[in-house]
Amino acid sequence: MKFLFILLTTCGLLYYGVFGVEEITMSVREEDIVTLHTGVKTNHRDRIRWYYKDIRIAQITGDLIKTCKDVQCKERFRDRLELDNQTGSLTITSMITSDAGLYKLKILGNPSSEKIFNVTVHDQIKTVPVMERETVTLCTGVENQDDVKICRFNDTFIAGINGYPNKTCTDVQGSDEGFRARLKLDNQTGSLIITNTRCTDSGLYKLQINSSSCSIIRSFNVIVNDSHLETPAMDLIVRRITIFGAVILVLTVAVAFGVKHCSTVRRSNLKKINMNLL
Repeated sequence: MKFLFILLTTCGLLYYGVFGVEEITMSVREEDIVTLHTGVKTNHRDRIRWYYKDIRIAQITGDLIKTCKDVQCKERFRDRLELDNQTGSLTITSMITSDAGLYKLKILGNPSSEKIFNVTVHDQIKTVPVMERETVTLCTGVENQDDVKICRFNDTFIAGINGYPNKTCTDVQGSDEGFRARLKLDNQTGSLIITNTRCTDSGLYKLQINSSSCSIIRSFNVIVNDSHLETPAMDLIVRRITIFGAVILVLTVAVAFGVKHCSTVRRSNLKKINMNLL
């Protein structure tokens, strides 16, 4: 089970094929921003080509950069491909499940090299609801301590790990002090833990994971609900109590009216009987 988990972690397994082709298996989530690194700096002699399922999707030759113009390719990626003109690294924005598959990198130079990225994309709920004063954990899904993990809240740096050092925003001069020592970073995974949450903690959190083979930016939309607000279940209970109270009130009034009416009728009958006796 542990082996399976490691296999599915981001940039989790790195090995070399039988022909010296570097193969990288990685698992990402929907809406992640993923960069596949070439690990080189380009020059005019290098020609870098990227393929998706054996279809060329991007290339760089010297200063000339091209991404796929094929109708089918453009329809699939919808202008979500970016190529770094310095390194040739490929960035795919807003990952979707259909982006899963084999990405092949070919560097034609002296020497030539090749990499294969086997990418799987998993569904992921990005909205994270939490009640005020509760603790929320934003998981990176990574166990490699050597990876660099950077956390941002509404594009402001709040925490980071580079190897073993662990910094939160309280360690950085001029950073947001709104969290006031309520942030913790898991040294193993880089997951961000926010304790004693407040409504002001609501917003967009971005966890960036950098490694030698890839970079991933994972987003979480955290919504902190006011604990004083009624939940739908509580609201239903209140409505039922209100209706029940109204019914009891109506019945009470009806009974009181009936008793009063009966009393009036009884007095009227007694009065008639007395008059007849006279």
